[in-house]
Order: sequence, then C-alpha cells, then structure tokens
Amino acid sequence: MIRRFLLALVLAGGTLLAQAADKTGSDRFDYGLVPQKIADNSWVFVGRTEDITRENGGNIVNTAFVVTAEGVVVIDTGPSRRYGEQMRAAIARVTDRPVIRVFNTHQHPDHFLGNQVFAGIPTAALPAAQAGMREQGGAFADNMYRMAGDWLAGTEVTVADQAAQAGRLTIGGHEFELIALEGHTGGDLAIFDRTTGVLYAGDLIFLDRAPTTPHASLTHWRAALDTLAALPVKRTLPGHGPVHDDRRGVLQTRDWLDWLDDTLNRAAASGMDMAEVMVLPLPERFAQMPLARSEFERSVTHLYSRYEQQTLNTAAPSRLKQK
Repeated sequence: MIRRFLLALVLAGGTLLAQAADKTGSDRFDYGLVPQKIADNSWVFVGRTEDITRENGGNIVNTAFVVTAEGVVVIDTGPSRRYGEQMRAAIARVTDRPVIRVFNTHQHPDHFLGNQVFAGIPTAALPAAQAGMREQGGAFADNMYRMAGDWLAGTEVTVADQAAQAGRLTIGGHEFELIALEGHTGGDLAIFDRTTGVLYAGDLIFLDRAPTTPHASLTHWRAALDTLAALPVKRTLPGHGPVHDDRRGVLQTRDWLDWLDDTLNRAAASGMDMAEVMVLPLPERFAQMPLARSEFERSVTHLYSRYEQQTLNTAAPSRLKQK
C-alpha cells in the first residue's frame, strides 16, 4: 500500500513538473502580440525599440493588418514562425475573415520570416526584395537564430511568391497604393491605404530608434523620403518606432541620414580610419535615441569604405592634373 502511494505521488509530481515546464516554455515564447487599432479596419503590432535578443525573440518590428470586405491584408509577417502563428491567432481574435493577401515591405528577416505560416496565401514583395530573400534568406535565418535562440525553432525561409508592382490596388473597399522605392534596401515597398490615409512605410521610416543600414544607399533613401513626404498621409506606421500623425518620422529619419552622410564624408576627407570614426561623438539630439551609438558604429562598418573610396577617386584626378 505504501509503495503504491509513493509511486502515485512520484507520478503526480512528475506530471505537475511537466505541466509547469510546458507552461514556462509556452510563456517564454509568447510575443505578447496585442493588436492596436489605428484607423477604420486597420490594426498594428508595435515592436520594441531594441536590438534582437534572446529575451525579445526578435519582436522589434512593426507589422500590420487591414480587415477588408473581401478578407484580411497582412503587411509584414515578423521575425519567426512563432511570431507568424501568434500574429494569425491575434488576427482571428479581431475578425473571422480569412487572410487573403500578404505584403513584405523588404528583405530583412524581422519582416518576412513569418511567411511560412501564411503558406498558400499570395505573398508579394518587390523583385529586388524577393531576390534578397532567396539569396540571403538562409544566412538571415541563421543569424536570427544566433541572436534570438529557440524563438526561431522551426522557422523556415519562405520567399514571397509574387512580384509586387507599383500602382493602385483595390481590395475589399480599400484602395491601396503600392509604391516601389529603394534606399534602406534595394527594394523597399511602401503601402499607402488611400481609404484610411495610413502609410505603412516599412523601414524607410524610423522614429525614436536609430535607422539600420546594412543594405542602404543614403542617396536613394533620401529620395524615397521625398516621395513619402509628398503623400496626403494622416497616420504613419514606421518599420520601427511609434505610430504618429505628423511628419516626425520622415523628418527624423532624414535628419539622421543627412548627419550620417556628412559625418562620414568629413571623416574620409580628413583621413580618419574606421576605428577613429566609430568613437566620434553623437549630436545631442541623437544621444539619447535608442541604439544610436550601436547603429552608428554598425553604419560605419557598412558604409565607410565607400566614402574612403570616393575620397580616393576624387583625389586621384587632382594629382594627375598637378603632374
């Protein structure tokens, strides 16, 4: 009798421990996605203004969905399979209409690694973004796993299966304007819902978070901002940072890019090496911005060699003339 009691106690304890472990694991990988309504039929998930870590699982990105009369349009799918699954579950709590269309704003992994959860649903990105997903997707996923760990478990690269084309597209009573740009990457898709006045800017706009530049062309990026600034926007969802009703995102992003371009130009012209550039002081207006120092340092590694080469190319004809 005593043996049976002890055996039952051990088994019960094991069950409780297993349940606790499952709950802990489940809680650990919960992105806590809460839809925020920003306009009629329009909802967003706002990520943290942080680097990707094993604590946040890559939840540093803004994603969105629009509930139309025909079904749901999703804009970006997040950094992992788990995020995509939790995003779909959150959408289902808002509406019982099916997801009928997905757009990826560009090729960076925090914006498209949830695509596999939307398999079978038309998913569009600009051709340059499709190529980037195809060519670099595996490396992106590996790097995300290195930074975020098991949040990425089961995540498989799924490239957008349709090439987005610039122009207006009416879906279920919403008139979407697809705008083909470049600058943050070689293929940046901005989506302007002319029905609500909401601009889904992707990573062409950052607000209160320093911009990232691993595939950037500052010249093209600033031209893209000019295009976005000319739209009759009522509300903007940046790729990273808070939703806003004014032009703060465009202005702050341009200010950072102008400062970065000028700083790197001056440094190259004065012959500074990369290590010297990295420790240059930040302007006071940027000093307290999340990730400003680390993104500046990363931008130096991404971009500075181009400025050095440009300086050398400019100097070479002058030396030839002197001879």
